[in-house]
This record gives sequence, structure tokens and C-alpha cells, in this order.
Amino acid sequence: MMNEYRWINRMQPQTLVIATMLCYLDAVFGLLFGIVAISIILALVTIVGLAAGGFGIANEKRWGYVVAVLAASLQVVMLLVEAGFDVFGFPLLLNLVFDGALVALLVHPESRKYQNIWFK
Repeated sequence: MMNEYRWINRMQPQTLVIATMLCYLDAVFGLLFGIVAISIILALVTIVGLAAGGFGIANEKRWGYVVAVLAASLQVVMLLVEAGFDVFGFPLLLNLVFDGALVALLVHPESRKYQNIWFK
């Protein structure tokens, strides 16, 4: 029996394919190295949300898109709240750039249009 689930769906627009990969990458790095978070519970929610959101997007599920947007946005907000102006220093600036890019890819008009039409 063939598995009908996908980890990455290359038939989607480039913005969603890259966003899916960044969701997985952020989740793995969050598990390995931790993330800047207000609490451990929110850190775990963010990591699980990114992984589940990426999987949902790859399988064209509307809940996956919503979870990914919420988790990615939560990650950016927690980084800004926890680090403050220190976010413009070197190591945290790199986090902000990648996390901000993920949010931008997810809310890009092409991504939103595709998920409105094709996601179930």
C-alpha cells in the first residue's frame, strides 16, 4: 500500500515549498538548539506547530497553513519581546531574518491565493 502523505509538495508555488522546508528546518533547529521563548510551554507549542504546519501545508490542509502562520508569527513575536533591541546583534539578527522570511513566505499573496483555492 502506498503512503498518500507528503513531506514536501513540489507542485505548490515556490513560496509554499520554501515555507514548508523552513518550517521543518526551524522545528529541527528548535529541538536541537532551542528557541528564544517566553516560556518552555510556548517554545514547545511553537516547535510542534512549525512541524505540524509544514506537514499540513505539504498535504494541502487548511489547518496546516493556519497552524504554520500562527507558530511562525509567535516565534517572531517571542523573539522581539524576549530580546528587545538586542535582536539587532549578530546571532539574534540571523534568527530574526529567517523567522521573518518564513512569515513573509506564508503570508505572501501567492501563498494565500493558492491555499484559498486548493487547500481543504
